Amino acid sequence: MTLRRKLLSACLGLLPALALGAAPGVAQAQGTIRIGMTAGDIPLTHGQPDQGFEGNRFTGIPLYDSLTMWDLSRADRPSTVIPGLATEWRSDPSDRTRWIFTLRRGVRFHDGSEFNADAVVWNVRKVLDREAPHYDPRQVGLTLSRMPTLRRAERIDDYTVALYTSEPDSLLPINLTNLFMASPAHWERLRAAAPNAEAAWNAFAANPSGTGPFRLTRFVPRERVEMARFDGYWGEKAKAERIILLPIPEPNARTAALLSGQVDWIEAPAPDAIPQLRARGMRITSNVQPHVWPWQPCFAEGSPLRDVRVRRALNLAIDREALKQLLGGFMVAPVGSYPEGHPWFGNPSFRIRTDKEEARRLLAEAGYGPQRPLNLRVQISTSGSGQMQPLAMNEFLQQDLRPLGVNVEFDVVEWNTLIVNWRQGCTHPSARGSNMINVSFSSMDPFFGMIRFWDSRMAPPVSNNWGFFNDPRFDEMSHAVRNAFDPRELDAALARLHAAGVDEALFVWIAHDVAPRAMSPRIQGYIQPQSWFVDLRYPHIRQ
Repeated sequence: MTLRRKLLSACLGLLPALALGAAPGVAQAQGTIRIGMTAGDIPLTHGQPDQGFEGNRFTGIPLYDSLTMWDLSRADRPSTVIPGLATEWRSDPSDRTRWIFTLRRGVRFHDGSEFNADAVVWNVRKVLDREAPHYDPRQVGLTLSRMPTLRRAERIDDYTVALYTSEPDSLLPINLTNLFMASPAHWERLRAAAPNAEAAWNAFAANPSGTGPFRLTRFVPRERVEMARFDGYWGEKAKAERIILLPIPEPNARTAALLSGQVDWIEAPAPDAIPQLRARGMRITSNVQPHVWPWQPCFAEGSPLRDVRVRRALNLAIDREALKQLLGGFMVAPVGSYPEGHPWFGNPSFRIRTDKEEARRLLAEAGYGPQRPLNLRVQISTSGSGQMQPLAMNEFLQQDLRPLGVNVEFDVVEWNTLIVNWRQGCTHPSARGSNMINVSFSSMDPFFGMIRFWDSRMAPPVSNNWGFFNDPRFDEMSHAVRNAFDPRELDAALARLHAAGVDEALFVWIAHDVAPRAMSPRIQGYIQPQSWFVDLRYPHIRQ
């Protein structure tokens, strides 16, 4: 039995009972949308979600707001950063480590308390200041790896705040889309009845208060979250009355839930079920998005991936057209983290493509062949945010590479475990001998797409340089990006960095996701942006 079938058999035997057993009891009130997520558990609800960016998508953005936000209102152009709880911002030209943010007036948290500069300072301290009474270590790893230069916040007046970075950082406004604002007043009320800060945060997670378009009304770990429209929202109000989130990590179980009417919307449907879903009138949506599905190499001593010839060979060895057929057409073959024509693509000399003969030649040059196969171990997940169809895809890669003398074995872990291991690095015991890791990522933030992987200072525990890549040239290029405050200079610096990353084959670029979703025809108003995220204010149930 193959790896995929073994794991799917186990999943199919357990997950319908866990994830779907509760679903028939979910009342289908007018205007309620039930969503089957790929996550195996409910993303954390205390303000900084886990479960990767699926957490941001489903319990971050709907329940909370950030100072800056992604524009998710259009499907015909890439998402850009727009004002959120801050209406404007600027870098201080006399001190590029200081940013001034003007805050939106008249915003209320779900508990009725006011959003202001004190709330911003409080939320920065919850993840940065170990001496703060509300400091929460659990939220630190979910936040700081996404904005490692942020150091402190300072109140200027009720609606103006200064944020300070450890060095000039032109990317801070983009990074801040990941810092969600929780209610200090609500936390303080819960702290008064709790024995310690950790217990207060646990109580907050069960009854959170943000400023987002939805408020949480019910939370059942590993089973469901229910959210109701927040009619006091400062911006455009949500059209749906309620959202119910159900964790269903196995794709066939998600598909069955949609077909049986237990949910109205599923993430990442099983590709071979698409014809059946369409025949039953389900709507299948997709769109190009800045999303990379890679293998990330380890560069530690003794790793075969230290040799650029090996990394280039793997990039040339993959039959991406056959992989696309496996996925029912729902992928784009990458030529890097960005497509040709993108302002950050640059002009790399190495061209990512399928060329198995050249791959064989490079492997032989590096000393690998029939008499000395290249043995690789890759840590992967069974499901997860943006992971597409990880079991089927990785099994395909295993079979596709075997004729070239590349033997791949997998260390299969749960998605959230994979994310934790990703922050610890390939030399940590959690890697369990893996010399590559399969974690998909968003590239719409250039820090996310390049710097956190290729700057040596971003090695664990700071951020996601899992492979401990260390090259002074890339550190210098990353420094140039952070110091480019003119948009044209920034684009040019990012193009140079990306081209160098492609030439060094710093990932095995395998696929770009196109975010396939399947949903009932009863859902109206849904917008599939060119983004990892969606705006749950727009979809609603047809009356």
